Amino acid sequence: MNKQKVETNILPAFSKIVAGEIVPAIENILRQNTAELERVLNQNNHYNWDNLVIPMEEMNDRLNKFWSPIRHLHSVADNNELRSSYNVCLEKITTYSTELMQNHELFLAYSQIAESEQFQNLNLIQKKVIDNILRDFRLSGVGLEQQEKETYKNIVQELSSLQSKFEENVLDATHGWSKHITDRSMLDGLPETVLDLAKKNANEQDFQGWLFTLDFPSYFPVMQYADNRLLREEMYEAYATRASDQGPGDSKLDNGPLMEKILTLRSEQTKLLGFETYAEYSLARKMAESPDEVLTFLNDLVTQSIGSAKADINELKDYAKKYHGQSVLNPWDITYYSEKLRQHKFDFSQEELKPYFPAPAVISGMFNLINRLYGLKVEERKDIDIWHSDVRFFDIIDMQGVHRGSFYLDLYARRQKRSGAWMDECIIRKKLGNELQRPVAYLCCNFTPPMDDRPSLLTHDEVTTLFHEFGHGLHHMLTLIDYPPVSGINGVPWDAVELPSQFMENWCWERESIDLIGKHYTSGNLLPDDLFNKIIQAKNFQSAMQMVRQLEFALFDFRLHFEENDYTQQSIQQLLDEIRATTAVITTPAYNRFQNNFTHVFSGGYAAGYYSYKWAEVLSADAFSKFEEKGIFDRATGEEFLHTILEQGGSREPMELFIEFRGRKPSVEPLLRHSGIANSGPAGVQA
Repeated sequence: MNKQKVETNILPAFSKIVAGEIVPAIENILRQNTAELERVLNQNNHYNWDNLVIPMEEMNDRLNKFWSPIRHLHSVADNNELRSSYNVCLEKITTYSTELMQNHELFLAYSQIAESEQFQNLNLIQKKVIDNILRDFRLSGVGLEQQEKETYKNIVQELSSLQSKFEENVLDATHGWSKHITDRSMLDGLPETVLDLAKKNANEQDFQGWLFTLDFPSYFPVMQYADNRLLREEMYEAYATRASDQGPGDSKLDNGPLMEKILTLRSEQTKLLGFETYAEYSLARKMAESPDEVLTFLNDLVTQSIGSAKADINELKDYAKKYHGQSVLNPWDITYYSEKLRQHKFDFSQEELKPYFPAPAVISGMFNLINRLYGLKVEERKDIDIWHSDVRFFDIIDMQGVHRGSFYLDLYARRQKRSGAWMDECIIRKKLGNELQRPVAYLCCNFTPPMDDRPSLLTHDEVTTLFHEFGHGLHHMLTLIDYPPVSGINGVPWDAVELPSQFMENWCWERESIDLIGKHYTSGNLLPDDLFNKIIQAKNFQSAMQMVRQLEFALFDFRLHFEENDYTQQSIQQLLDEIRATTAVITTPAYNRFQNNFTHVFSGGYAAGYYSYKWAEVLSADAFSKFEEKGIFDRATGEEFLHTILEQGGSREPMELFIEFRGRKPSVEPLLRHSGIANSGPAGVQA
């Protein structure tokens, strides 16, 4: 079959974006949309899909396609001028969006469609779009009195500004600290790849010697390998106190006051809408039906995991004392001695793995993997306007030769790029008449960049991170839903949106898939059997410690948004300390201010939703168990997952889709089994 011609969406022209021109351009789009809305409402007395929903989707899409690349540049290529324009536009867009969702006339127009006879003639996906938008109107205060609407709008506006500032402070604090070293003896234990990066950092600043930063590829290897305990402690303190009034960082970037304001405003916002707590408001758009269900789920997992986590830490303490004479382990010692214990128990180090995971081979193998699972081909497209020379662009083609979607791939850490890894939408799938707009995604990570003639060499954890984000990207790009509000990840409850991403991680632990992605960067040899077996033996090394750490974060987030609180920095810290008393197996220094850089919750959309990672992990582990039964590359099972999960977007309820794929409701057993933790209780996702 001849391959269908790849459609070219109007991709962002990144090289032509001028910071000083962004604000007037946004103002113009908002004026156009406001005028179009007025025209739509004034020209019709009886509303239907064609004269209301389609024009609204067109307006939203026009705004999104302009704003998405600006929002993206703010994350990957930040500078003062862009940041200033971004924040001005953010305020204008927030005001516009709030007023739109509080427009009572528009709400009545959608309600008229929902209550009309024509509603019964709409397909199920269209009905889902209408139902969701009416829910969102109510959750945005459309039913409030005018004065309350003004109050609500002011709260939303201030929250938007504060959350943006929170994230900027973390970025600035991360990049505002560095450690310049000229004495090579201080760096004993660090692998050459880490030293090369530090030397490159120093050269870029015209320094001699080595320069270490708080970017993860620089920070984490120091914690993992540096024999110099004082260096580890210094970097740990700098990292753990980012954006706070503690430690060596700039106290002007302290996020403490912002947290107080954000939490107070969220509480006021939800009470205006008739909810007792922000957690209840948050769950109105999620799978979980009540705060009690979430707390029971998390606390059951703590019960399942805490015994194994204590055994993990006791094993580490015994090892450090017996083999290294270290009777006291501080937080800056945990990662260091854990790596030594891993080598002691399993006879390999993370550094031994990296030569087998050069980024080009991992990427190629990952593409080969989805070809075997879903029959998809990934083809690179050159001559695309990009924001940095490291960025690549790819198209995804299905078995019929149809272009399904495209994505930008930005893998490497650099200054002015926020930390972590993420997927974001560039363009959303939309069909109008015969014109189909293909989805486009941004996939971003922060890996160590290539050095001279050596490609970027990834740790196994970084390989897993890449697969995770690619899973999100597939969810966005492979959708066959033509209505933007429920296309791709849109309309998917937040506690289900991690299912496709965590699902993809499972292939990082299978011999067949490792052979696709693991090829030595000089010899091309596959990962040796003995080294692969050691990886598998070490898979659940300290997995219970990692489990309770994530549960600590999830409980802190959820209880912070559920329990009555005066929202001072002291009360926030007290709650975190209380949760750590029952979940943490590592003592945290008094100066640690993890909460001050918890961007997921204070600026990233996960407020009262961080539990979603564990909730969705139950779904993803159970979904993968079907592949364990049928074969990890069983094409029929792969196509079932493609058709029932990845292609459906938010068009149907996730539990319904899961049951269709798995044939039953989800079980917690596969997650506990994959984590090496015995199942002794009822924890699980309920219908």
